[in-house]
Amino acid sequence: MMGAIASFQSMGAVDGPGLRCAVFMQGCPLRCQCCHNPETWVPGAGTQISVEELTDRILRYRSYIKKGGVTVSGGEPLLQAAFVAELFRRLRQEGIHTALDTSGYGDLAAVRELLNVTDLVICDIKFTDETIFERFCGGQLQQVYDFLALTAEMRVPLWLRQVIIPGLNDNEKSVLQLKKQAALYPNAEKIELLPFRKLCVTKYEELGIPFPLEDTPECPDETIRTLKLLLSETENSP
Repeated sequence: MMGAIASFQSMGAVDGPGLRCAVFMQGCPLRCQCCHNPETWVPGAGTQISVEELTDRILRYRSYIKKGGVTVSGGEPLLQAAFVAELFRRLRQEGIHTALDTSGYGDLAAVRELLNVTDLVICDIKFTDETIFERFCGGQLQQVYDFLALTAEMRVPLWLRQVIIPGLNDNEKSVLQLKKQAALYPNAEKIELLPFRKLCVTKYEELGIPFPLEDTPECPDETIRTLKLLLSETENSP
């Protein structure tokens, strides 16, 4: 089976537990204005590779990732769910932990097979407000919630992430809504809040694409600390 990948990173420590290989799939149905990987948007671009070739490449790093694993991100890996499912199936046979880093936007009929061989889902909920999600991502938030409900049904461990963007979701109401949403999924293990950064601007310049949030300030670390404390306080409240 062939798939299209945008890039491959031999080792990373931010895409799941432990040291991990990270595979970035090519193609995405959303156009999130905070996207850091615009080079992954166009389906069919990138590098064509077989499951066998990608598996062999990953296994070269087995000794480094034995306490970590492999994370498939994007782009949107759900667009190539069958390819990722076959990759995960082979990695599991090798005893390697599999993580799916996704926006949760894909065909649920194809996703079920993938979740059967996924050890961890990391879902980036861009926004919890339907109107803001549609405006800044170009999609329907309910599709993401349907995906999350499926992970709960299939009891796949879940991490929820959100990039905190000044002026959009850097407030108490937004974060508490994220917390409320997470409570709907008994498989949700934690919430990660990440600061909005603009290291991706050079990618947009190279592609000749304007970066929609170029004039938006980066998120201060203090804001993240305050919002994390808010989550902690609500967790411990009676």
